[in-house]
Amino acid sequence: MGFCHLSNLYLQRPIWFLISLVFLLLLLNGRVVLSDPNYLIGLGSYDITGPAADVNMMGYANTEQIASGVHFRLRARSFIVAQPQGNRVVFVNLDACMASQLVTIKVIERLKARYGDLYTEKNVAISGIHTHAGPGGYLQYVVYIVTSLGFVRQSFDALVDGIEKCIIQAHENLHPGSIFVNKGEILDAGVNRSPSAYLNNPAEERSKYKYDVDKEMTLLKFVDAERGPVGSFNWFATHGTSMSRTNSLISGDNKGAAARFMEDWFQHSGIGNLYSDDGVADGIPRRISNIIPDSHDNYHKLLELAASFQSPPGRPAKKILSVARRVRGALRQADKPGFVSAFCQSNCGDVSPNVLGAFCIDTGLPCDFNHSTCGGKNELCYGRGPGYPDEFESTRIIGERQLKKAVDLFNTASEKLNGKVDYRHSFVDFSQLEVTLPKQGGGSDIVKTCPAAMGFAFAAGTTDGPGAFDFKQGDDKGNAFWRLVRNFLKTPGKEQVDCQHPKPILLDTGEMKIPYDWAVSCLYILCYNNVMGRVSFILNFIAATPVHIYPSILPIQILRVGQLVILSVPGEFTTMAGRRLRDAVKTVLMSGGHEEYNSNVHVVIAGLTNTYSQYVTTIEEYEMQRYEGASTLFGPHTLSAYIQEFKKLAAALTSGQPVEPGPQPPDLLNEQISLLPPVVMDATPPGVHFGDCSSDVPLNSTFKRGDTVTVAFWSACPRNDLMTEGTFSLVETLQGKESWFPAYDDDDFCLLFKWSRPSKLSTRSHATIVWRIPQSATPGVYRIRHFGAAKSLFGSIRHFTGSSSAFVVA
Repeated sequence: MGFCHLSNLYLQRPIWFLISLVFLLLLLNGRVVLSDPNYLIGLGSYDITGPAADVNMMGYANTEQIASGVHFRLRARSFIVAQPQGNRVVFVNLDACMASQLVTIKVIERLKARYGDLYTEKNVAISGIHTHAGPGGYLQYVVYIVTSLGFVRQSFDALVDGIEKCIIQAHENLHPGSIFVNKGEILDAGVNRSPSAYLNNPAEERSKYKYDVDKEMTLLKFVDAERGPVGSFNWFATHGTSMSRTNSLISGDNKGAAARFMEDWFQHSGIGNLYSDDGVADGIPRRISNIIPDSHDNYHKLLELAASFQSPPGRPAKKILSVARRVRGALRQADKPGFVSAFCQSNCGDVSPNVLGAFCIDTGLPCDFNHSTCGGKNELCYGRGPGYPDEFESTRIIGERQLKKAVDLFNTASEKLNGKVDYRHSFVDFSQLEVTLPKQGGGSDIVKTCPAAMGFAFAAGTTDGPGAFDFKQGDDKGNAFWRLVRNFLKTPGKEQVDCQHPKPILLDTGEMKIPYDWAVSCLYILCYNNVMGRVSFILNFIAATPVHIYPSILPIQILRVGQLVILSVPGEFTTMAGRRLRDAVKTVLMSGGHEEYNSNVHVVIAGLTNTYSQYVTTIEEYEMQRYEGASTLFGPHTLSAYIQEFKKLAAALTSGQPVEPGPQPPDLLNEQISLLPPVVMDATPPGVHFGDCSSDVPLNSTFKRGDTVTVAFWSACPRNDLMTEGTFSLVETLQGKESWFPAYDDDDFCLLFKWSRPSKLSTRSHATIVWRIPQSATPGVYRIRHFGAAKSLFGSIRHFTGSSSAFVVA
């Protein structure tokens, strides 16, 4: 029975309608939760998409992966939890590859200027979802941003501005409310991409766990005392690599997709639950066009209407138009934010979303188990997602699988968080940290971490994104040729070699005392590699693989909300490494003699938080020197160092004692270098306007649901205006004879914005908008619009819009 039929039935029986309405309100998605508020809660969300053209993407470090459009926009989402007249904590989830130390520093500076000491580095956590499809260039260490031609100010500003604004939004919407926690398993959204390393962990330890990756999702449900549910945040471990290293469209990958799906699900869940058991139809929640009444029932009438709207010339437009026409912007009310849903990252170090396994692209056979090679070559071994060979479909499926579990946990959440809000934070120098290790039978040993270094196997990449040349995972020896290349940069000393053993050192990054000099040289050689022969090819490799020089001073942090404890870690912990850290912290919390910490304490790891320092494996996994072990910067005792320092924070948390702040990390903003050329100007052919259609839909076109509609416009570089909180592309539907309503925009999975120019130096460009008509689309008359901004030779920016001819969806 449809929603409209139900409405008519109840209107005929007003008393039963009222009773049933109350019943529905109690049952549907937990929209009404009868509980006393015990916290102040506030949530926020803001656009952080950044430059959609010319900028190298962060994650795969593939020099050819340059942004050229939008799959769907990126957002920063935040929650604030405060005790009335007490402590408060802030957690920010970014649709970005990872947090950046420099971004964190500047966000905290802005918050201190606005709020004083209310929000500091101690109680603010900024975490990345690890999408490999967002603009790069926002970290402060040069080698990490070589592939983006150095620092990209637009990427950096988009993140800092968006994080600040989403926190401000959460702060200004603090209201009494409650938080509920729930847990559940997702069995089909992640597999171990380095199983041979995992198997090197002790059998007794492995026997405690059913799976070789963590399958558990932990979800928080935020309920405003007056408005009901206002958001949810969850933590689940799987890599943001459903989108491949060849993708050039900005995307939040599977976690960003899940967040979009859940926010849409909640917006329409009152309808959705009446036609579907889980509120999801056709895999993705129903969209805006489905709640617009369908007034067209005559196909010929639709054709006549569509024929009267042919593509007009492009015309000037105000920037605010692209914001005003946003679908989700129209849904939000001015006095409150919309429902905020975040899918956060956890200990994903060895967890891949490519759940079908890794196969050789030449033979179709499974890759070598120990080295992930095909005939000895790592370049041929790729993981396959559930939608293989369609990476967009794989992204949708893994996002949907997380969505379905999140919806279930959200609807059934009943355990209420109670207790203190608290936090502990410290900066720790991991380069030569003394670590005390207990010995069997009593006593202890003192070991040290090492200055950062990368092993040979890191250059092999992973099955999510293979490396190049003759590297392979599981290499604990290296080879003479690449040792020669390494020595050209820095020859590691005996002490460093012994400390990092059994890792054969490829890049001794921690002992390069002036990394800017050598890194910039590599950068210039990369730009002129056509004349440098074999040496430039080698250095091109160094720039084109995930080489990172990280600070040795790293932030570690614990946030507590009642019986929930969040461990903010500045890197990617593998599955077993994360389990050991969680268990160690939980043991400290429960052994402190405090009743507030009991067996119900929930400990989650928030990965890639506040800054980034590559991977953390167990010592047994480190011995195997797979990609993750080779990328564990500070040597075999890195995990033990983290456990030691987090136990100190946990002990201070239970005892109510402060901790030493530790040494401050550097602020290198004024030392950044950028070689990314600016946009000089945009142009069109004579007689053509910006926004004119260069390829329109055929006249009198009719499409079916499932068909693809493609329209191209004369456009300009998207870097001229990022359209923050706006949209480059829009699908509108006709209501009546002349009123157009927004139906799908840049945030919709079915709508792609692709930008291109005929050559790198060309002033002319095209925007191609591709709409794959969803099965849930309402029949009617539609058109596609494009918004952009063009730059003149003298630097002025002119906004424009264009529209396709109308067409029919039958």
